[in-house]
Amino acid sequence: VVEGLMEKGIPASPAMSDMDIKLMLVEVRLRFSGKLKDSKTKKEKPAKFSSKFEEAMWTKPAFEELYDALKKKDDHNAMNVASEYVNDPELAKTRYGKDYKRLLKDVEEALTAPPPVKSATLSFDGFPANMGEMGLRSTLEAVGPIAEFECAESEDFPTLSGKVTFEDIETAKKAVEQYNGMDMGMGTTLELASV
Repeated sequence: VVEGLMEKGIPASPAMSDMDIKLMLVEVRLRFSGKLKDSKTKKEKPAKFSSKFEEAMWTKPAFEELYDALKKKDDHNAMNVASEYVNDPELAKTRYGKDYKRLLKDVEEALTAPPPVKSATLSFDGFPANMGEMGLRSTLEAVGPIAEFECAESEDFPTLSGKVTFEDIETAKKAVEQYNGMDMGMGTTLELASV
């Protein structure tokens, strides 16, 4: 058992019991095989969302932050109200509008808040492919000067995605405010996010 740990470069402490060493070996083997999820592993965004709530958790950083704060407080009622509001706002207002008016307002603000912009470089997705690279570049240049630009057409849907670096962060913020979340009429909305 001790040799199994040493093969992975992990020494067993002499103070550990045989059972502790065996459990440690099991954990090491599971981690190295990828069967034990590491909390530091970054989750991948699903291709399709199962609900509006799941989509909001992935695409609305302010909402995710609000929901995580409710989770930290262990406020299950507020968590349920928030998730119901995202999935069916009218029904949630009818059910909880009186008692959770402030929470519903906070959820709506979080859902409509633009994502934080931390750099002049943005990733984008959802622009119609028929715009073409030059059309998209000129559209984004209307917001402000561009330092770098790259885009490609999606293989799954007729949209353009890529990265744009503006000359300053203020221009990037303007682009996010102007285009992020815009409905393109093809069942897609534009997504612009800081890289």
